[in-house]
Amino acid sequence: MCKRWVLCIGILLLILLAACSSEDETIMAADIPEEPQKQEIKQIIENAANENVEIDDVIEDAFPLMTTIEGDSSNSEVYATTRFTLSELSLLLSNAFQTEEISEVKDDQQIIIFNDFFVTLRKNEADQEVLLIEVAGEEFVRRNYSPSFLGTYFSIRLLDSMFGNNWNRSSNGDYSGMGSYGGSGGIGRGNTTFRGGGPGTGK
Repeated sequence: MCKRWVLCIGILLLILLAACSSEDETIMAADIPEEPQKQEIKQIIENAANENVEIDDVIEDAFPLMTTIEGDSSNSEVYATTRFTLSELSLLLSNAFQTEEISEVKDDQQIIIFNDFFVTLRKNEADQEVLLIEVAGEEFVRRNYSPSFLGTYFSIRLLDSMFGNNWNRSSNGDYSGMGSYGGSGGIGRGNTTFRGGGPGTGK
């Protein structure tokens, strides 16, 4: 009888461990690879802007990639930094690159629309030192993002003009950024591919 109880407890523990390992993990400052100093990152971004480098490539070269979110036909990438606050990075990017729209900061999050890319900046609730940066192409946003989520930051008229008439009614997307679907779940860590060193490094 005792052996059966021990066996049952062991099986339950294995199930719990498997469940925990499959859950999304929160990015903490300790998870982020060593970054260049703040001034060096600023220089990378400003130099890239002068060379007309696309915003997605700039962010890829300036910040550590933490995870990739797979969509139907395209992906988004989530980066992280401890060098900037939300307002600092928002100002730096919007001054360096031409923007189409900049949302207000709501719930510690802001979305900036560049040419063909949506860049989301979000304070990390679990670790205030960490700023999360998600880069999603227009196609990924159109196919996967929740209209109600985007409608919090931009007008429906603007979104319909970008994605097609009645996109907000016809879209079945339920993605709300940073690896979260249906308003639940967190962000899962992916393989880090941080290179640093400025645009084009390692390509």
